[in-house]
Amino acid sequence: MAHPVSAALPTGLQAVLFDMDGTLIDSEELWWTAECRVMGECGSSWTRADQAHCLGGPLERVTVYMAEKAGATASPQELGRALLDTMESLLRNDAVLWRPGAFALLRECRDAGMPTALVSASYRRLLDAVSDAVNHHPGLTHPAFDVTVAGDEVSLGKPHPEPYLEAARLLGVDIHRCVVVEDSPTGVASGQASGALVLAVPHLVGIAAATRRRVVPSLDGVCLADLVDWVSLTP
Repeated sequence: MAHPVSAALPTGLQAVLFDMDGTLIDSEELWWTAECRVMGECGSSWTRADQAHCLGGPLERVTVYMAEKAGATASPQELGRALLDTMESLLRNDAVLWRPGAFALLRECRDAGMPTALVSASYRRLLDAVSDAVNHHPGLTHPAFDVTVAGDEVSLGKPHPEPYLEAARLLGVDIHRCVVVEDSPTGVASGQASGALVLAVPHLVGIAAATRRRVVPSLDGVCLADLVDWVSLTP
């Protein structure tokens, strides 16, 4: 059930919608480990350029690329299953590595009663693994997210706007009064196409500022009041 918009916030901001990989948690190194391991089992290699090319998913695009690079020694479906198995194991057994400033902003949103969503190209099983870990993180006194939207639960994944539109629908909020927090060009494109304001935090690939888009080097020092002011001043 969606958290009601806090009456204590006299603003047009209705929700903050977080991407997961590379934005909320530093899972890109886990993806790197998983991708290298899966490709190694196929007798192939994986480079940082390959990782940057696939940044932001969705999984289907990544595994097709991996299969082509591996020379058809495994199908995209087989690679997808192996990648998901490896990633879930890493996420459930390793400590959560937060991106700088991400936990502080998430906790402030929850303490203020601001609705939040986790919107990812990753599959449900990976979102559940992260959500379980985040909800047990010390210092978080409320459930981290009102709703979560996984890549395998939408017809069209990022860069299509459907994931963020679905999050707004589930929360019962106006997407135009939401802030999307993203790190990848694919995710930024999804957030912007949805009509939300987008706070871009580039991780592995550069992103330029644009209309209804702000770019910051990290979430360190970014607070809820900054998002409130931004939305209240934006037509």
